[in-house]
Parts: sequence; structure tokens; C-alpha cells
Amino acid sequence: MEYRGPDRNLCDGPDFSHRGRRAAVLSIGWMFEVREKPEMVERALLVRFYFDTREADEAESLLAELGELVKTLGIEVVESVMPRCREMQKKFLCGTGKAAEICELARAHECDVIVIDNGLAPSQQREWEKLADLCVIDREEVILDIFAKRAHTREARLQVELARMQYALPRLARMWGHLDREGGSGGGMGGGAARGMGEKQIEVDRRLANVAIDRCKRELEHVRKQRQTQRKEREKHETPHAAIVGYTNAGKSSLLNALSGADVMAKDMLFATLDTTTRRIELPDGQPLLVTDTVGFVRNLPHRLVEAFKATLEEAVLADFLVHVLDASSPEIDRLHDTTLEVLKELGAEDKEVITVLNKTDLVTDPDVLAALDRKFPGALHLSALQGRGLDALLKACSAVLADRVRCREYRIPQRRADLVSLLHRDAKVLSTDYEKNDILVRAVVSADLAGRLREYATEE
Repeated sequence: MEYRGPDRNLCDGPDFSHRGRRAAVLSIGWMFEVREKPEMVERALLVRFYFDTREADEAESLLAELGELVKTLGIEVVESVMPRCREMQKKFLCGTGKAAEICELARAHECDVIVIDNGLAPSQQREWEKLADLCVIDREEVILDIFAKRAHTREARLQVELARMQYALPRLARMWGHLDREGGSGGGMGGGAARGMGEKQIEVDRRLANVAIDRCKRELEHVRKQRQTQRKEREKHETPHAAIVGYTNAGKSSLLNALSGADVMAKDMLFATLDTTTRRIELPDGQPLLVTDTVGFVRNLPHRLVEAFKATLEEAVLADFLVHVLDASSPEIDRLHDTTLEVLKELGAEDKEVITVLNKTDLVTDPDVLAALDRKFPGALHLSALQGRGLDALLKACSAVLADRVRCREYRIPQRRADLVSLLHRDAKVLSTDYEKNDILVRAVVSADLAGRLREYATEE
């Protein structure tokens, strides 16, 4: 056995393979090479168990979404099965016979991995791998690996690292039982008493894992403090803030690009964005607005991921209002809408004012479908971020939300107070500037607070 020490490339993604995945501890930060390096996964069998006939449609939808998640990792899905079980079993979720059938099907297709959409307890995962002699993973591990591959900034990598270590920690059990350390005997004080068994390798790993988790939490706390400092700087300038939220692949990054001319990566894939991006735009009334693109949500999003990404997702909590983007072309739009609201509720942002946007309306050609969407989401705006349609209506809606925060004012400012003119140029939208005798005439769109500070120089209300 060789101990290689800390592996800093924690977010390169785990190698989904049976022979070596349990030997190479998943993302704990070190690796014990005890077997040959396995080959990468190429073929997958997807499984979703359901226990009530009323759940069949939702189970089918979740299984299709799992297929998209797996394909995002570059893994070929050879078949998807959706067995119905009368009741949940402790060992395999399903009965032993059904589990054996699924394993035989995976071997017949020469699969490298079985992906079970239902959450697996560590003991269940071990039982499945023992029976199948293949790698067996669940939905959470798939999402964790996608996040690991997509994380680029230090903050995102820290958040992914924390979530993966917390996922891996309870799965260390029974991995190192054959690596007990024998205690020494004899010596000391003239006695020859045996000192018993030494510390097991799993105990060492757990201790190191907990140390790594604590370190990661400390670093994330430091990141949160940095974000708070950045927000305080923004608050000094009183610039309003909107957060774009919604289901993954709904078009949030494309919308930010269309509004601001930014170059945020926007692809037709799940979880293309993990790092928040904030851009400054100007509303029709001249008021500036900060718009932040956030991480997309997904059904059955692991709670530990929500916890780990709170440093990022709290942008939605602290925003003045939210822009909820829905994919109008999705047949599951109701469930995607409900999922986003559930995550917002978990974050404590359910009371925020929301502008609902139906994106990708260019893909909906049936007017009856659009009419049905209007009935489901009254007041929602139609737009196509890629084609730039409907953006003016969205900007006007943002202005309406913030209407009570700005005023259009004219000021007569003495030239000796040029500092106030500089203040207006910095914190307001200056519409015109003229000079009359020893005064500077400025017409500007200002915030309510700034209007109060400059009240003595105002020429009209």
C-alpha cells in the first residue's frame, strides 16, 4: 500500500468504476493506491424504483432527467428501467430477486456502472456493488461529479469539495477492514504486556476527513465574509440588485448575456453555470441595476449541496427582487416551477418580489400552449433570450418594481460645490448638465436617499 499524500485536484471528478473507486477514497483529499488504475466509465444502466402507481409519471420524468445528467458526464446510457416494488426493502430498496435481475441486465449490456435514481444509503450501495460486481452510484453522486467538473473559481471548488467529502465520509466503512494496524508488545516499565490492536486505517481516514471538512468550512466562511464586504461596498452606492433564479438549463445565463452583453458561458446542458456572475445594466428610467446569474436548481437537489452552495445561493436571499426564469418549451414546467420555489423557501427567499419570465417561447409554436401557460402563470413575461425578444418588457418590469426608489430631479448647484456634481455622476444617472452664471444646472435620476441629501439644491419636486 502506498500513501500518496494530499491530492489537490479534488474537483477533477471521481473515476466511476468498481474495482478502484472504493480504494481511491472519493474526494477525501488523499488516495491509497491498493489496486490497478481502473478504466473510465463508458456505459450505464439507469434504474428508478417506484412504490405507488400514482408515482409512475413523476418517476418516468425523473428517470429521463437522470439520463440527461448522466449524458452531461459523457457517459452513454444503454438502457433505462423503472421497476415497481410493493414496498421498500432495507437491503436493496427492492427485493433480492429484482436486484439480481437488474444486475444480470447490466452485465448483459456490458455496463460499467448502474445508476440508481433513488437515494442509496452507504450500506445499500455496498450491497449493490457486492451483488453486481460493478460500480453502483445514485443521483446525488452524479450531481456531485457534474458540479466537480464544472467548478472553476476557488469558491465553487471549495463548495463542491465540502459537499463531496461530506458525501464520502459515511461511505468509508468496511473499506479498510483488512488494513488493521497491529499493536506492539513488550517494552516499557519492565513489563511485557501486549498493547492490543493498533489504530485501524479507517479511523485514520475518518480523522483526516473531519480535519479536511473543518478546514474547508473555515475557508468557505472566509469566502462568505469577503462576499459580505463586497455587498457593503455595493450598498454604499445604493445600487439595486436582482438575482436570476430558476431550474437548470432554463436559460438564465443566456438572459444575463442578452441584458448586459456579458460573455457568461451559456450552453444547452444541465448545470452549465456554477459560479455567480454579476453585471451592471441600465433600466429605461436611467436607474442602474446589478443583475446576478445564480446556480440552477434541480429536483431532488441534495440538501448538502444546498448547504454547501449557500455562499453562492444567498445572492438570491439578499437581492431586492428575483427574476424567475421558466423554460416555456418544457412539458414539466409546473414541476420545475415548484422545485425552484421549494429551494427558495429552503433558502429563506420565498417572500421576495418575483418577476416570472417564460423563456424559449420561440420554441412554442402552438398558441393554445402559450394561452395555457398564461393561465398557469398570470402576468408572466414572454421572451426569447437567444433571439433578444421581450427584453424591453422585462426591463420595464424591473423599473416598475424599483419605481419608488428613484426620482427625476433638477438641481441648481453652486460651482463651489462641484463635489456634489461628482456625487451625482457617480451615484445617479445624469441626464443633462448646463451652466447659468455661477451655478451648475443638473437634471438627474437619483435614489430616494440621494434626493433627500440634495433637497436644498432641488429646483422642483
